[in-house]
Amino acid sequence: MIKKGYVHVYTGNGKGKTTAALGLAIRALGAGLNVFMAQFLKSGSSELIAFKRFPEQVSTRQYGSGRFVRGKPAEEDISMARLGLKEAAEALCSGQYQLVILDEANVAASYGLIETKNLVELIETKPNGVELVITGRGADQQVIDKADLVTEMREIKHYYQNAVKARTGIEK
Repeated sequence: MIKKGYVHVYTGNGKGKTTAALGLAIRALGAGLNVFMAQFLKSGSSELIAFKRFPEQVSTRQYGSGRFVRGKPAEEDISMARLGLKEAAEALCSGQYQLVILDEANVAASYGLIETKNLVELIETKPNGVELVITGRGADQQVIDKADLVTEMREIKHYYQNAVKARTGIEK
């Protein structure tokens, strides 16, 4: 069990934010901890298939339509994201999970699907024995200020610049 849980933020324009959170989840599983992962803006990904092999330890939920949000988000996207934040808050305080991941929550906040103030409130109400991870580019300064650990992934070079699409098992 975790005596003192911390808040991690993985942000920036480089690849690896979700991957870092998933690496933490694998480490937690190996230590016998339970994991809750809420994925905002996503629909379908390979990690969900892998996590189904650990139904006793991992709960994953996706709160996205799979559409890219541009401009004013659709009401469906907003309601899915807000449901995701509500269920993540419940998981955080349930006593059932020692690691809670809010994947792409920073992006959801930057698009107005959820409010930054609600992310900050979630951080402030986090129980001591829970590690909280928030991923996604564009982390708000308020979230950064409340976090205990912030890592910015910086893109230096990426093969998508050469028209390489996201590949199953690597990027999705």
